[in-house]
Amino acid sequence: MRNLQITPATNRTQIPSRRAATRWMATFLGIPLAGYAGWLVSGPVDSAGAALLSGAITGAALGAVQAWGLGRNRPSAAAWIAATTLGLMAGLGIGATMVDYDTSLTALVVQGAISGLAVGLAQALVLLPRLGVVALAWPPALAAIWAAGWAVSTAIGVDVDQQFVIYGASGALVVTALTLVLPLALNRTGEDAS
Repeated sequence: MRNLQITPATNRTQIPSRRAATRWMATFLGIPLAGYAGWLVSGPVDSAGAALLSGAITGAALGAVQAWGLGRNRPSAAAWIAATTLGLMAGLGIGATMVDYDTSLTALVVQGAISGLAVGLAQALVLLPRLGVVALAWPPALAAIWAAGWAVSTAIGVDVDQQFVIYGASGALVVTALTLVLPLALNRTGEDAS
């Protein structure tokens, strides 16, 4: 007879949580790729039209990558993609215009905070049924995190004068790590529901 190992209940969540974290961290590559796709189509973010177009393209691609990264416990993929698209389109449109398309560190941090807040607000509406009032913490958190993403990319010497849509890979890695709480929270609520 084979020896059966009984795993304590607390360890049951470690494998799904580790899988959720690994899957989410892999999405960091999607951020600069989504931004590059938007930038290729619209060109530099130097006008309201370019900001809206590149924000929509980047938001759709980013939303799709994140929907995959959130795994099986995610909200509706279509709703997540739509929220991310509309959020980034509005946020970048407002944020870039507010800083007059400037690429200084301060301007990009402000633009990132506004973009992150708008994306966070739109995504929070999708998260609300799953996470309840905890979802209301997502917009201000994402505003601060996206500001940090721009600060990191700018500080390491990314050529931000090209007026990119979103921070580069270094900022994306930081943003993805700081937002890891989201897939873990959704994974936890998914486990509680089963």
